[in-house]
Formats: sequence, structure tokens, C-alpha cells
Amino acid sequence: MTSIDTIAADYRAITEACGVFDRSERGKLALTGADAAAFLQGQVSNDVETLAPGTGCYAAFLTPKGKMLGDVRILRTDAELLLDTERSTLQALFNMIRRFSVGYQLELHKQTLERGMLSLLGPESAALAGAGALGSDEHAHGVFEVPGAGRTARVIRTDVGVDLLCDAADTDALRGALEDAGAVVVSETAAECLRVERGRPRYGVDLDDTVIPQEAGLNERAVSFTKGCYVGQETVARLYYRGKPNRQLRGLRLSGLVEVGEELEFEGRAVGRVASVAQSPRFGPIALALVRREAPPGVTVSIGDALTAEVTELPFR
Repeated sequence: MTSIDTIAADYRAITEACGVFDRSERGKLALTGADAAAFLQGQVSNDVETLAPGTGCYAAFLTPKGKMLGDVRILRTDAELLLDTERSTLQALFNMIRRFSVGYQLELHKQTLERGMLSLLGPESAALAGAGALGSDEHAHGVFEVPGAGRTARVIRTDVGVDLLCDAADTDALRGALEDAGAVVVSETAAECLRVERGRPRYGVDLDDTVIPQEAGLNERAVSFTKGCYVGQETVARLYYRGKPNRQLRGLRLSGLVEVGEELEFEGRAVGRVASVAQSPRFGPIALALVRREAPPGVTVSIGDALTAEVTELPFR
């Protein structure tokens, strides 16, 4: 387990300068061919066909009933659509593409092992990556030569810095050059702390195949309500226009650290379970949870016999 002192040092690097964290294990695919965008447009929740080269989007792939099978970042280049997803949902995404792409002019390429990925977190991230000219919109991307590395990488804007997508064989050299330039290698625990603070849910941790995007607060990021039909659209649109979700992704300000999966109670009834937990140097012990609407932001819920939590809006402030 990462010590509190180490988390605090890593957190300072992330929030004040630049931390680097290896995310090469993420699942990576590429789609090429004349029908790649048209095919994906009918399979995921966001608008793929309007993407210009150098831009991207975040999307969900859903069951016909609108439940999330996973999430995916989609980047458009001049020649292909690049997809990355949680490793745990890679096979489901691969199977979906293989199953439903019959008759489309496209090719599917596995790139998980062939490509490395480094996440740079913090205000100096783009500059250290040699991508100071990169657009500020999340998912903006382009190929840049990383200073001191003698190698190029696709630099992708994130909500907290940039990601570097590179040849797997170049990962160590790029990380070494970034360290020489001042980036600090940080722990997964510190990177996850920042994610929890910002209220960004992670599939397989905070989300699963029982969740509709609106429950997780993902409509703005992941769903287009102006594109054509896609798998799961009817449920997602009906809930958005006519319904009100029974639960929402919320933050929890904890009275002490708790275990993932602990039940939340409010006025004698279960209203959710703890998902991601972090010991934040800024906010103290915090967590994410899908909480029923009977326990709105501002109320205090019980966790077990001794602990409590205040339900809050996201991100934490």
C-alpha cells in the first residue's frame, strides 16, 4: 500500500507541476476503412461522424436497454479511428465490433500490446511533452516530438494533462526523457485520488452493466441527443426527456476510510454502496457512490456502526 507521505508528495507533483503514470495496460484498437465512422456511429452513444482529424470524444457502448457495457475514448486521425478502453471491457468492445461490422467496409486492428500509453498529470504536462501548441479541448490530439527523447508520440489532451500514445518499444525512452525534464513518476493511488476528486467514474470500479449513462452523470460527456440511432438510444433518450433517474453518482465526504462495497444507509434504508475510495491530501477521506435520490446532496448517511458520510455534488470543492 502506498504511504500517506508518498501520496502527498505525488499529489504535489500532479497539482503543481507534472506527474507521469504508465497506463499502457489499457485496451487499444484501431478501425480503418471507408465505413469505420458510419459503423461506429450506430454502435456508441456519442457523435463519431462529425469528428474532424485531431479531435475525439468519449462514449459508451450499451445494451439495447441502455445499460453500459463499457466506455471508450475515440480519436479521429487522417487515416483511422483510435479507440482505448478499460482492459476489462476490451473483449466486449472487440466482440461487438466483430459481430456487427459484417457488410461494412472496415478493418479492426488490435493494438493493446503494440502501443504504450503514458499519462502526464498536471499544469506542465503539455509543455514537457513538447505539445504546447496542442488545442485546449479535451481529446484534442496530434503527433509531436517529445523533447530529449528523439521519438514522437501522439499527445492527447485530457481533463488533467495529456496522454502520450506511442510505440510500445518507445515507452521507457519517453518516460526517461520526461523524468529528465522534471516529471515525477507517481503512484496509481495518487492518480486515482485526482480522478475521485474530479468525480470521474471508472468502468469496472464505479460503473457496471446495471448503469445508464445519466445515472453516472455522463450525458454531457458521452451522449449525443442530435445524432441518428444507436444501440440503447431509446432508453437513454426516454430517461433524459421524460424521466428522472432513481440514483445519481455522488461524492462522499467520509468520517474515516471505509472499504469498497460498504452499504450506505439513510433514514433506515439502503441507498447505495461505496465505490472508489481515496485519501485526498486536500479533502481528506472521500469516495464515489451511486446514491438513491432519497439521499440528496447535503444529507448525512451511515456506513456500518461507526462511520458517516456527507453526500455531495461532484466534483469535490
